[in-house]
Amino acid sequence: MGSFIQGYTIGLAYVMPIGAQNIFVINTALTQRTGYRWMTSFIVIFFDVIISLACFYGVGTVMESNKWLQLMILGLGSVIVMWIGFNIFRDKSDLQGNQGKAELPFLKIVSTACVVTWFNPQAWIDGSMMLGAFRVSMNASDGAVFIIGVCLASITWWIVMPTVVALFKSKINDTIFRWINIICGLVIMAYGVKLFVNFIELLRVMF
Repeated sequence: MGSFIQGYTIGLAYVMPIGAQNIFVINTALTQRTGYRWMTSFIVIFFDVIISLACFYGVGTVMESNKWLQLMILGLGSVIVMWIGFNIFRDKSDLQGNQGKAELPFLKIVSTACVVTWFNPQAWIDGSMMLGAFRVSMNASDGAVFIIGVCLASITWWIVMPTVVALFKSKINDTIFRWINIICGLVIMAYGVKLFVNFIELLRVMF
């Protein structure tokens, strides 16, 4: 249960802050009819879960049998995770430019969701370093439970967030999303500190 909760919370903290995916889904929720909102959510979920699994198992499997690589990734990963959290914490993105959009065609939704998820190099770098670092710190069974939590967090967010935006769009403002960034940034920085502690422990074991 602890690994699941850890995966779920880090998954939420990583997916919630304002970014290309969130702006795209929020814009859709604010300007498109209900059917398009749900379609967009499920397409983004598909792309988001795939990239999470690829980052977690692709990097994690390679590192599992190499202690030196584990040490390097834990050390570097902890710093990067803290840096990601800090940047999210201080981010002041806004939600301007949401009005007046025509109904999006299906292929446009798919291609845009793909671009904002898979064609963002930083998403691959950050995801691999963050999830790969957590993969190193866990055994196989805990890792499986952890990534299930990450994936369920993604599913939860991409269903609940646009629904809430559509229901309360007249009350959504930049201040609310600023607080989301602050809270999520603090959570991710805390996990970065935890990874650094794991790095110190592995360093002591090796030396």
